Amino acid sequence: MSEETPGFDEKPEVPADAAPDDAAEPKAAASSKEEAAAPAGDSGAAQDVALLAQLDQARTALGERTADLQRLQAEYQNYRRRVERDRIAVKEIAVASLLTELLPTLDDIGRAREHGELVGGFKSVAESLETAAAKMGLQQFGKEGEPFDPTIHEALMHSYAPDVTEDTCVAILQPGYRIGERTIRPARVAVAEPQPGTAPKSEAAEGASAADSSDEDADAPDKG
Repeated sequence: MSEETPGFDEKPEVPADAAPDDAAEPKAAASSKEEAAAPAGDSGAAQDVALLAQLDQARTALGERTADLQRLQAEYQNYRRRVERDRIAVKEIAVASLLTELLPTLDDIGRAREHGELVGGFKSVAESLETAAAKMGLQQFGKEGEPFDPTIHEALMHSYAPDVTEDTCVAILQPGYRIGERTIRPARVAVAEPQPGTAPKSEAAEGASAADSSDEDADAPDKG
């Protein structure tokens, strides 16, 4: 005789208003999480692309600013060189103007020295003035016997001489002065030209040598 245990074969009562899909809710939640995760990855890639674009823009802007800075630096260096060149030119012009005003005094000192009048205190003052002018770059030029050069000589007198082979400065009437390569006054000279019809010494020497050789040939006995 067996007795049935009450309650083991009875099925749990299911509420009438319960939805049949309540058991699938965990699966739906997991699916929605996966779908939410997918857009998050896409947005991260989009952010990386945007950052790369911003980096490229920053690099381009940096290159442009660097080029502008280099251009400004080059312009500044050119400006400095131009200012320095102009400063030197202005200084040279000022010094040349001052020394040009002193040339008549230097001429008087030179004439006094030639006549033996440069003595005593006047000699000391004159030599100090000449030394100061030399320190400022003033150089005297012009010597007797040097070839005439119209770029640095001014001919005040002209003559002919049989003992010169080219235009020659035979007398220095006023010395010339220069500062560096700049002539502030040409040397005023007397120029002598070769005598018209006179052959230069070199040609005359060659002619004399040829005449001597011809005379020797004429005086030599015939070997035949």
